[in-house]
Amino acid sequence: MGNQIKVGVVGSAVFAPRNPERFFLEEALHAATQAALRDAGITIEDIDGIVVASCDQQDGRAIAIMMASGSVGGVGRDLMSTPSCGEHAFVLGALRVRSGIFRTQLVLSWNPMETADLEEVQRLATDPYYHRKLPQDDLASHALQAVAIEAKVPGAREAAFSVVETNRRHGREAYPEYAEAPVQRVHIEGGRMLRYPINEGMVTPPAFGVVAMVLASDDWIAEHKSPSPAWIQGMGWATEPAFIGDRDLSTAPSLRSATEQAYKEAGVSIDNPKFDLAEVSDTTPYQQLMALDALGLCPREQWSTAVAAGRFAREGDMPVNLSGGSLTFNPLFASGLMRIAEAANQTRGKAGAHQKIGVKTAVAHGSSGQAMHYNTVVVFGHQPRENAK
Repeated sequence: MGNQIKVGVVGSAVFAPRNPERFFLEEALHAATQAALRDAGITIEDIDGIVVASCDQQDGRAIAIMMASGSVGGVGRDLMSTPSCGEHAFVLGALRVRSGIFRTQLVLSWNPMETADLEEVQRLATDPYYHRKLPQDDLASHALQAVAIEAKVPGAREAAFSVVETNRRHGREAYPEYAEAPVQRVHIEGGRMLRYPINEGMVTPPAFGVVAMVLASDDWIAEHKSPSPAWIQGMGWATEPAFIGDRDLSTAPSLRSATEQAYKEAGVSIDNPKFDLAEVSDTTPYQQLMALDALGLCPREQWSTAVAAGRFAREGDMPVNLSGGSLTFNPLFASGLMRIAEAANQTRGKAGAHQKIGVKTAVAHGSSGQAMHYNTVVVFGHQPRENAK
């Protein structure tokens, strides 16, 4: 990163009430904003700009950013919106600080669940001539991906069941109030089939949630003596072709590309990456397995043995999704930003009940869209890149 401005995460918050029907979305956004600011030890007056990621279709309203602007403190403050996914809002916020134009950014994403038909909303994002009438919603695309993986990798289904079991065991410790999905293997394997080969026990329904993060430049952090920031040591992002028929769904080339970008910037070897833990997208367990492969954490031919040996469990040598991931709590549109926030919190030593002691480096992966259409990778360290050991 050379003499480039360094960027650190100094605050974060997740607002996910058990009774979301009692809250207007504006109230939830304000609550998450204020909680993230408190975590950073600042007020909204210290924020130079704001980036939000929202989806008009899922919000069930037009130009959702207009509704959100007041709640997040955007009045009289520079405000940008990206409709692609929560992890892209994080990248945009970090780049805005890195540009030197801003010293601080507030980043938010949410999943309000206010649309009457989520599957129909997802179909609207597909090719209108061929895929929309299949119907090709997100779960159908994830199922096609799972079929492709099972055909290429022996033992992938058994490994997928073990991933669900491990992540939900983590989730019972991290977020017991949301850990309602089955953790027993017999219930995971015996769930009602949704889209073959994905059954009801292998996924978690979308939930209401808001994720907020505060980013700041190295000079601002030094000036305010901000304690234990999570420094962004590398970032990468890439996109798959829009037409799902043009893709080999058993691979994730865009994730590999994003990984190479992030690792190169962070000075991490893609052949032998060393991290204390990882937070990766796991809308389905197959996606987590693909992420482990593309991130260089576990080649696909070792999935079965590594999962069976408990390598990705809390007590293993490469803990993955100590938060429980989306298989425990799934704020859909904001799930990628939540993975990033969880990795940052582990690096800051502020992950709460699921904190791993002594985390110095962590990697986060956010994925969204049909069959992992968008992929983003962020490497965190407890020191800026130039001082990392």
